[in-house]
Amino acid sequence: MAAFIIRRLVATIPVMLLVATGVFLLLKLTPGDPAGILLGPDASEERRIALREDLGLNDSIGEQYVRWLGNAVRGDLGDSIFLNKSVTSSLMERAEPTLMLTFFATLVALVVGLPLGILAARKRGSWFDVGTMGVAIVGISMPTFWLGLNLILVFAVRLKWLPVAGYASITDGNLWDSVKYMIMPGITLGVAQAALLARMTRSMMLEVLNSDYVRTARAKGVSEYRVVMEHAFRNALLPIINIIGLIVAALLGGAVVTEQIFNIPGIGRLLIQAVGRRDVPLVQGTVLIIATVYVVVNLAVDIIAAALDPRIRRA
Repeated sequence: MAAFIIRRLVATIPVMLLVATGVFLLLKLTPGDPAGILLGPDASEERRIALREDLGLNDSIGEQYVRWLGNAVRGDLGDSIFLNKSVTSSLMERAEPTLMLTFFATLVALVVGLPLGILAARKRGSWFDVGTMGVAIVGISMPTFWLGLNLILVFAVRLKWLPVAGYASITDGNLWDSVKYMIMPGITLGVAQAALLARMTRSMMLEVLNSDYVRTARAKGVSEYRVVMEHAFRNALLPIINIIGLIVAALLGGAVVTEQIFNIPGIGRLLIQAVGRRDVPLVQGTVLIIATVYVVVNLAVDIIAAALDPRIRRA
């Protein structure tokens, strides 16, 4: 197991290097001058040149890349041009709302998607199966902003059950207030993932339910609950775990629209602001962290899968 983990860790190095290079070059090729945006249109050319020199923007792209990559390896992502603080501290301040949103969206996906997928596979061809998969297709196709705005209209504006937008930190002491602010965003972000998980769970369960050992268990008189949960679901769990890992990674990096709709001060909203201001260090650091989360989550999923199935370790 240790050898497998080491191999996977080594394999992530070129991936992260490629991601870091792509992030750096993409922003460098994007039009716009951060110094000009920071100083405004009325600033003189001398001030712009001086500021570009202070920011290291007059160096060649190769020099800037080597300096940025070396600092990033040491954990220094630079300083935000507009926030006047380090990129790391800026991201840390915004991490809690995004993590909370990801947690609630993942909870929605698991609580809704897994049971529906299992039941749809168990009742294959029934009205429940057809209806569930039809609703799942609608859920996958539904635009996030449309669902979020309609939830606000119904539950916040008309029924007044939930706050319209904003965020209450769990560190403030009132857990229920924090939960209330996360219900609608969590549903908005989690519905599409729940629909995807339901469809994938159904497919995996159908494949296992048609296996010989499942038919043998039924022939021996094993209860249907044990056949489905202990025999079928346990053997379908490995690919489902891979899907859940991808969902969690996607939620962490894909909360931009939801945070904008519900005015949540998370990392996604920070990224939008940084792009609008051409805050290059902040955009680079944020995208790099999001990409790192993708890699780490997938690495964790691979390790869990190897722990559950020893055959993967020898692959």
